[in-house]
Amino acid sequence: MNRAIEVLLVEDSETDAELTIEALKQGKLKNSIHHVHDGEEAMKFLHREGEYANAARPDLILLDLNMPRLDGREVLKQIRADESLKIIPVVVLTTSSHDKDILESYGLAANSYIVKPVDLVCFFEVIKTIENFWVQVVTLPPK
Repeated sequence: MNRAIEVLLVEDSETDAELTIEALKQGKLKNSIHHVHDGEEAMKFLHREGEYANAARPDLILLDLNMPRLDGREVLKQIRADESLKIIPVVVLTTSSHDKDILESYGLAANSYIVKPVDLVCFFEVIKTIENFWVQVVTLPPK
């Protein structure tokens, strides 16, 4: 495939968002990265509401679990219940390594569950691995 993709990053931590975006930008691919700060913003983005009326449909969603207003579990539940959104791959990218969160996320049809490494070098490697897999290896659904 090896094409630029639209990535929606749903992350309430500014630091984690900046690091993720930086890691994605360091890749040789020209992905478009859209960042929203919580689940409510994510759903507005995905439904192209308000300020997101002209938002591109993401090819991949990187989703944090523990966020204010609407958490990642509820976002995942709503995405999978929506016929127009349910085929978008969702990678849960979170600090939680709790079995309950892992099981619940996979039960809600997350495509993968990744615990954010604390070490900065490892974090960048994980993001590059996500990018390589979802951009160069996997065939994503057509637009």
